[in-house]
Parts: sequence; structure tokens; C-alpha cells
Amino acid sequence: MKPNHSTHIQFTLTGLRFGIIAARYNNVIVDGLLRGALDALERYSVMRDQVKIVQVPGAFEIPLAAQQLAATGRYAGLIALGVVIRGETPHFEYVAGSCTQGIAQLGLEYNIPIGFGVLTVNTEQQAIERSGPDAGNKGVEAVLAMLQMVQLLHDLEQEHATTSGTEQSNQEAGT
Repeated sequence: MKPNHSTHIQFTLTGLRFGIIAARYNNVIVDGLLRGALDALERYSVMRDQVKIVQVPGAFEIPLAAQQLAATGRYAGLIALGVVIRGETPHFEYVAGSCTQGIAQLGLEYNIPIGFGVLTVNTEQQAIERSGPDAGNKGVEAVLAMLQMVQLLHDLEQEHATTSGTEQSNQEAGT
């Protein structure tokens, strides 16, 4: 049974820039993830000229490119897209683990939401099913998660600014 993920989110911000880091390895599958991601961004009024797409050789290289984009401060959020298919050696664990840990660390270090659309699957067929145009495209899900976090961080920042302003006014008034 598949989990029920909402395909509609509350996202009201405009004029923001986003970055997508897409691996070239398994490019047919990643292209499906990328199409899904771009379609999802467009559904939330993010135009193509607000999106920078960077291609890297494989999933292992995604964190370094993401770090470079995050360091610029130009992007409200990033989306990581790639595929790691389990083989007969431990290579899968090294690549998938390094990619996942690197992306998570960058989000915390730069305080930037990063949608995780890196498939870690047992078979190529599983990857194809998760990158197609039907429901379940993980590129779409990565965008939705990232947009939700961009909105949440914005809302929390606004709430903090409002609360801080009220506290400062109270202190100045001696209350």
C-alpha cells in the first residue's frame, strides 16, 4: 500500500529563485524526475527563469554542487535529483549514504530547504516507476517538500520578527 501524499500544498511566496542539482548518471530516469520537478514548480507559479539547473556526474557529486549554490545566498531552496540503484557490491551504500548525509548537512549549515529527490532503489524498474509522469514521481514530491519548508521558514521568520518587535516595544515602554 502506497502512502497518501498530498499533491497540493499551501505556498504563497513569489519572486523567489530555486536551484536544481540533477545527476547525469541514469539520465533517462533523472530526466523524468526533472520534468516532474519543473512541472511542480510551474504549478506554484515558479517560472523557468527563476530556476537554475546544474548537472553533475552522479549522486555522489550532488552535495558539492548544492553547497556552491547554497553559499551564494541567491536561492530560497534547492532540489537534489539523482538515482542510485543497488548492485552486487557495497558501492550503493557508500554513494547513497554520502549523498544523503551531505544534503542533510548542507540544509542545516546554510539554513536552506533541500528537496530530496534522489532515488535509492533495488532495481531499475523501481526507479522508472518513481520517475514517470504518473502519480508518485519523486521529483514532484521533492519540490513539494522543499516549497512547504520554504513557506514554513518564511512564516516562522515573520512570526519571530513580529514577536521580537512586540517584546522590544514592551521593553522600551517599561512593561
